[in-house]
Amino acid sequence: MTNYEFIGDIHGHADELEALLTKLGYIEKDSVYQHLNRKVFFVGDFIDRGPKIRRVLQIVKAMCDFGSAKTVMGNHEYNALCYHTKNEQGDYLRPHSEKNIRQHKATLAQFENHQKEWNDYLQWFMTLPLYYEQEEFRVVHACWDNNSIDYLKEQLQNNRLTLGSLKQSANNENELFEIVETTLKGKEIELPNGLTFHDKDGTERHDIRIKWWLNALETTFREYSIIDITDLPNHNKNLHEVDYYQPTEKPVFFGHYWLNGQPNLYRSNICCLDYSVAKEGKLVAYRYFGEQELSNENFVFV
Repeated sequence: MTNYEFIGDIHGHADELEALLTKLGYIEKDSVYQHLNRKVFFVGDFIDRGPKIRRVLQIVKAMCDFGSAKTVMGNHEYNALCYHTKNEQGDYLRPHSEKNIRQHKATLAQFENHQKEWNDYLQWFMTLPLYYEQEEFRVVHACWDNNSIDYLKEQLQNNRLTLGSLKQSANNENELFEIVETTLKGKEIELPNGLTFHDKDGTERHDIRIKWWLNALETTFREYSIIDITDLPNHNKNLHEVDYYQPTEKPVFFGHYWLNGQPNLYRSNICCLDYSVAKEGKLVAYRYFGEQELSNENFVFV
């Protein structure tokens, strides 16, 4: 099965999701969106920020249960699991800090009188794989790092977290912590010369998320950063060689990075689908037919 529509981060924007599914030829039948000969593959991040989080989860889970969609876990689903799970000391795996409460606020508010339903979704989140691979393509929420994926293959069953491994992954002294951070949140490097910037939520950052498919020795700080930061040096001094996703590897589909503008491929095997629908951007899909060289002509969006 190679006839997939890969859909980017939704963040509670159910109206846009239903409009995109309709545009792609999916019909809602018996409360499930379905297509005669195609399926959807979601890259995660269904919750937080948007106005219709419950409806998004209803649509996505119904499609997955029916078999008209697959999905991987996003960092917001992972964060929710950590936010609502305690360790052996009785502390939440994700602290209930002002920043974390603010990020999760919309979800908490929309499920305020639907606690059992929310608990059921949390249980479902635990079943979501951290990555997916088949002969033609790969899917991950933020970063396909071969070393990290190999580690997860060894440590996890069916690419999924258990309660025990969830707790391990939230402990920054455990090796699984960095692996999950890379897979669900991307690779980062420290900014040079004490530079900082403020992200989309206004948080001051000292690190930048990098284009993990580029060779650090053949790029500059400015080119290496996924976010366009004009103050970054236009040289690669102090950048060191790291493993990167090669141009010869199979296509990989992911989200997470809050891109803007017209959807475009970074490379013929690199497809980011997050175009900031939660910040008045686009909800984007890529229509896939099994090709190993992807094409900008296959983007569909609303």
